[in-house]
Amino acid sequence: MGFIGFIVAILVIITILAGLRIITQYERGVVFRLGKVRPVIKEPGLRVIIPYIDQMRKVSLRIVTLPIESQKIITKDNVSIGVAAVAYYKIADPIRSIVEIENVVSATYQIAQTTVRNIVGQSTLDEVLSDTVIINQKIKGILEEVTAKWGIYVNTVEVKDIQLPDSMQRAMAKQAEAEREKRAKIIAAEGEALSAAKLGEAADIIAAHPIALQLRNLQVLNDIAVEKNSTIIFPAQFMDTVASVKEFMMKEH
Repeated sequence: MGFIGFIVAILVIITILAGLRIITQYERGVVFRLGKVRPVIKEPGLRVIIPYIDQMRKVSLRIVTLPIESQKIITKDNVSIGVAAVAYYKIADPIRSIVEIENVVSATYQIAQTTVRNIVGQSTLDEVLSDTVIINQKIKGILEEVTAKWGIYVNTVEVKDIQLPDSMQRAMAKQAEAEREKRAKIIAAEGEALSAAKLGEAADIIAAHPIALQLRNLQVLNDIAVEKNSTIIFPAQFMDTVASVKEFMMKEH
């Protein structure tokens, strides 16, 4: 009896050890008992299952980075471009991610690739280049709706690379250059208009006050004299200018 009891104790210990499972912090355990899923999910730590009756599958809850390879897409305005994207998702329901879908990673990748192609194909090239945020939101919304039944939560989707044909790149470069030239000409024209307006105002002031023109002549002569390397020839009417200035000063006093 002693020997049989010892053997039984050994078998019990081996059975218990065979049923021990360690679940890490970022994992959850889904238990199948005789092929049927158990509703209770095993939390992180040391857990016990019934050997040979229970089977446990571990599911990671960490965020998964899913790169979507570049694919050729024809936009709504018939431009062929290459588009690559990246999706971030995680498993929110471990049971559904196992029961509802055979390979959740492959399925998510396929639906993400198809959704990117469909959404970009329904947009024009200008929308793809300028409204990337809106396109990302559309892709994310469709992915969330499709993958929710698989227990997947989509964090974000980003279109990260858009490859344009060489001919389109050259055309866009010419367009950008023409746009810059147009802005430069507009700015120059606005400057000329302001300058002409100010000159008109100055002419009106000089017409109302002739002495202002004489004072301006004296200012120009003073600016020339600063250089000390110029010969100044006083015209005959300069004396009239001096007399006019003197008369103006006398009136002011």
